[in-house]
Amino acid sequence: MELTDLSMLELAAKLAAGEVSSVEVTRACLARIAQVDGKVKAFLCLDEKGALAAAEASDARRKAGSPASPLDGVPIGVKDLFLTEGVPTTAGSRILEGFSPPYDSTVVGLLKKAGLPIVGKLNLDEFAMGSSNESSAYGPTHNPWALDRTPGGSSGGSAAAVAAREVFGALGTDTGGSIRQPAAFTNLVGIKPTYGRVSRYGVIAYASSLDQVGPMARTVPDTAALLQLIAQHDPLDSTSAPVEAPNYSEDLEGGVRGLKLGVPREYFIEGMDPEVEATVRQAMAAYERLGATLVEVSLPHTKYALATYYLLAPAEASSNLARYDGVRYGLRAKDAKGLREMYGQSRDRGFGSEVKHRIMLGTYALSAGYYDAYYVRAQKVRTLIRQDFTKAFEQVDAILSPASPVPPFKLGEKTDNPLSMYLMDVFTLPCNLAGLPGLSLPCGFTKSNLPIGLQILGKPFDEARLLRIARAFEREHDFSRRLAPL
Repeated sequence: MELTDLSMLELAAKLAAGEVSSVEVTRACLARIAQVDGKVKAFLCLDEKGALAAAEASDARRKAGSPASPLDGVPIGVKDLFLTEGVPTTAGSRILEGFSPPYDSTVVGLLKKAGLPIVGKLNLDEFAMGSSNESSAYGPTHNPWALDRTPGGSSGGSAAAVAAREVFGALGTDTGGSIRQPAAFTNLVGIKPTYGRVSRYGVIAYASSLDQVGPMARTVPDTAALLQLIAQHDPLDSTSAPVEAPNYSEDLEGGVRGLKLGVPREYFIEGMDPEVEATVRQAMAAYERLGATLVEVSLPHTKYALATYYLLAPAEASSNLARYDGVRYGLRAKDAKGLREMYGQSRDRGFGSEVKHRIMLGTYALSAGYYDAYYVRAQKVRTLIRQDFTKAFEQVDAILSPASPVPPFKLGEKTDNPLSMYLMDVFTLPCNLAGLPGLSLPCGFTKSNLPIGLQILGKPFDEARLLRIARAFEREHDFSRRLAPL
């Protein structure tokens, strides 16, 4: 077995035992990236010097018997949406060309404090707006399970890097499914924590009331260990909840016997891929054999979730992206005549078509005469969606559903049909609207060996139970152990 085939915790055990050094494994990751990333295209930027320096420091701490954390020395990558001091940060957009932040985002700072070498920055849909990683200004990322297919989006680079065994784990962000859908498409575990569980300080914003940071890894225990490092209250983030995180690994092996798991009738819809539906239903049946009880629940306002999301998220994006004007940092149109023309030309050249579409949609929804009819009404429907979940959780401990209605689709297949692309998040975005935690877990493969993901949704700040439920299934199946044939 190659070093890069190990899980995070397997590697951590070898580091603790002195069987391997962090420098050795970081070099192995860099060699793997050199070998396969020309095909996968997961990385936008490598920080070899910084990663090797962090690895050397980790080895010194291990030798002195004072590791900074259980994952000290384990190389990872981060989505290029996180500010990283002195390392280019683009958000997948031309408008941030040449931008190197003067400070770290809170989560990057926590990873560095815990001793994890950050190998580089990972590709994404521009400003996290997309479901296939094809709206990146720097080209699409390819799925390691089938290079002609998408790894999902917007955290497609994060997912592909872990699935391609270039790094052992990665951070992504999830605004409407951008951790869970890529995890499902690449046979990974990915969790979107409760809104407010993980700091967003220093994370480039798409939609501030929906964005949440979370980890992606190959196994449930790896994901729990990585979440443990970043789930901390942050006074620098006004939306960070002052709720102490439990020990996510403590009850991981507790099983599901006696739990009630909801099956939402609205999540099994016409047009869903039959292999996806059959595989997810098989996973649900497996939970029954493990001692859980399946309970049908209803989330009646789910049918309005897609429209609600595509009013609220673009509205917030319209506001958040107003700051990119060519004045302070990033791309500037130097041949413009006057300030107004410089603003317009910089934004026109810097933003891609998908970002422009969402800015225009959001600006329209917020404009005079339409604000009450669209934005305010969407906020009211959002409340109804949240109330649906509250009622459902009076009956059940968690909810099971598909993570995506289809398996990984071919690159270019949906780029000319925005509605078809937006429908890829139909099962994931209600969770963001309600601010709930959601997890995607490998649960099987199609006949053509494409991964399928099971989604588990939970009560606010109940990530520990989601991880425990996911681990119960993972223990009985080998899906998470299968490696992409790259």
